[in-house]
Amino acid sequence: MHRGATAMSTLVCGLALTACTLTAENGDDDAEGGETPSATPGSTVVLVTHESFALPDRLVRRFERESGLDLEVRSAGDAGSLTNRLVLTAQNPIGDVVFGVDNTFASRALDEGVFAEHAAELPPGGEELTLAGAEDLLAPIDQGSVCVNIDTTWFAAQDLAPPQTLEDLTDPAYEDLMVAPGAPTSSPGMAFLLSTIAEYGDDWPDYWTRLMDNGLKLTSGWTDAYSVDFTAGGGGGKRPIVVSYDTSPAFTVDEESGTSSTAALLDTCFRQVEYAGVLANSDNPAGAAQVVDFLLSEPVQEALPTSMYVFPVDADAELPEEWVRFAQQPQDPYEVDPAEIAEHRADWLTEWTDITTR
Repeated sequence: MHRGATAMSTLVCGLALTACTLTAENGDDDAEGGETPSATPGSTVVLVTHESFALPDRLVRRFERESGLDLEVRSAGDAGSLTNRLVLTAQNPIGDVVFGVDNTFASRALDEGVFAEHAAELPPGGEELTLAGAEDLLAPIDQGSVCVNIDTTWFAAQDLAPPQTLEDLTDPAYEDLMVAPGAPTSSPGMAFLLSTIAEYGDDWPDYWTRLMDNGLKLTSGWTDAYSVDFTAGGGGGKRPIVVSYDTSPAFTVDEESGTSSTAALLDTCFRQVEYAGVLANSDNPAGAAQVVDFLLSEPVQEALPTSMYVFPVDADAELPEEWVRFAQQPQDPYEVDPAEIAEHRADWLTEWTDITTR
């Protein structure tokens, strides 16, 4: 039995989480976010987040015990839906603190004045992932890269050299072998689109035309692409190339051989960073600041890989052994300026839709 199959089932469940209510945790022993004000003991602090948020119950209970707060978690869909709701409710926010706005959506929320200042104390490595001009508004909590993944076992059995680059994916040798989530409906799908924009500039529509002509299959989300169509996803899929994450190979490790059956193509990756911030006009800004500090604390940072399948921003956080061996991070991932994303996202998605639905 593949150990990775069980882990990937857990991964799918984690990414399919819906709204939940938790009790929270943070203490001065774990993180000291500058001059954090005191919240009223027994009060509720509302965390608005995406549908994939999950933390161990023991950490959540500890936060409640040490802070005296109750943490109510409200899911607001994926990162795009979350950002839209924050913007639409900026004057009367739906919570006190947010986690899960990433670098592809953050500029829109910043432009609308969604966040209040909180100068969180960042762990080692955190400073490198802050957004310029928003250092006291958004604290980086986790990072990961969306990358093309391949089923190495499939390619070996077919005696076919796997692709390595974005350009390789348009080669007729890989016709009808790739599946990806769509950009308008999926965060990794949008990240993959941004990778191609970073690589090809104004010529990205031509690249996508060639990619579609080579038989790319699109799905509404990551789960369908990976667990249904991908050959190594456990669902009997027929496509050995998929858009997923740099962490995915850590979940397809064979227990007997101690090797992973998949690999991330590190020359195709787009880095995503997720942030937390206190919401302007919130009812409990003091409690919100404590939640941000809690998410930066060492116990939470070390729980992120197995809870939400992302890398911590804390460079000193201990990683699971399989992550050290198989979850390789790209050295030079693609990046697109957040302001450029905010300015052009709608036009890019319109053109992408025109190309992919012809």
